[in-house]
Amino acid sequence: MTKEELGKKIKDRRNTMSLSQRQLAEYAGISVVTLSQIESGKANPSFETLDEIFHFLNLEMLVTIKKS
Repeated sequence: MTKEELGKKIKDRRNTMSLSQRQLAEYAGISVVTLSQIESGKANPSFETLDEIFHFLNLEMLVTIKKS
């Protein structure tokens, strides 16, 4: 999944839940500018930031480890 696809999923879910960027940003402990950059695929958020966003949006993050 690309940063752009991830950002779109976050934005779509936020809109489905009728949340403003300000509400989600405050919960996640980030600025509205940072959230906007995440949603547009321009930011490279930390795992901790994504975990906070996903928790609040009731989304699940799955990590798969590939064998080389």
